[in-house]
Amino acid sequence: MNKSILRSAFSLLNTDHVHLNKNWNYKNVTSTFYRLYFIDAGDGNLFNAAETFKLEEGYLYLIPSFTTCSYHCDGHLSQYYITFSEESADGSSLFASNRKIFKIKATTNDIDHFKRILHLNPNRGLPTSHNPNVYEKRPILKNFDELNELMQVSAYVETYGLLLQLLSRFMVPGLFLMKDNSIIHSKISDAINYIQTHLQQNITVANLAKRANHNPDYFSRLFHENTGERPLTYIQSKRIERAQLLLTTTNMPFYEIAIETGFDNLSYFSRIFKNITRQTPTAYKKHSLII
Repeated sequence: MNKSILRSAFSLLNTDHVHLNKNWNYKNVTSTFYRLYFIDAGDGNLFNAAETFKLEEGYLYLIPSFTTCSYHCDGHLSQYYITFSEESADGSSLFASNRKIFKIKATTNDIDHFKRILHLNPNRGLPTSHNPNVYEKRPILKNFDELNELMQVSAYVETYGLLLQLLSRFMVPGLFLMKDNSIIHSKISDAINYIQTHLQQNITVANLAKRANHNPDYFSRLFHENTGERPLTYIQSKRIERAQLLLTTTNMPFYEIAIETGFDNLSYFSRIFKNITRQTPTAYKKHSLII
């Protein structure tokens, strides 16, 4: 077993059973948290630039944090949903190397788990709006997370265990891994883990290639074959993901966030942040605070 998966801890934000209509239509949503759906009636669509999934009755869907996704419903869609956050001591993420939409057939146990989580956590839905621009604000997310502190210990532990069981359903071979678990993939996995856990440091392609015992050009091609991205692009995207999380969940000043995510200066951090998110750090921070 890869013990690195034990670095992550997950906390419930929201859960509810809702009936949606054509107003559920949002483009290019990139959340700092995970979304998990069980569809019990109707249909809709999840899609991004790479793929489209039809939301079908009897299926589970997982959208990991920082996975850009659009949502659409033409008529009626009935779904159970769970949103939850991820934390780890080193800032790593369980799905850092596999940001995509997941779809699997639901089992009776899965459905029971959804219903049990909802029963243990009443009044944890989104009462005012299902628009991400409304509820994905730092004060609101903080309030959701703080509700966990008010739970009875037994309910909290049971909720956490059920959440892990649902998450484990998407971690089977052939679904969770990007490719087969070959020697080449292991070297790229090591590089990805190193990047994710050393964002504060100066990470170069040359150093990553040395860790893998390859020359930089070959390593870059190998990395691209396994991830679809060049190493430098991947490093920058993970740094900005981490910065987005810190901007959303903390009061750290920008210069500290720049240092925490491995940027030499605030100007360079701001430029890369805007290149990737199409927003300045100031605008992103302001947007996350407006209720």
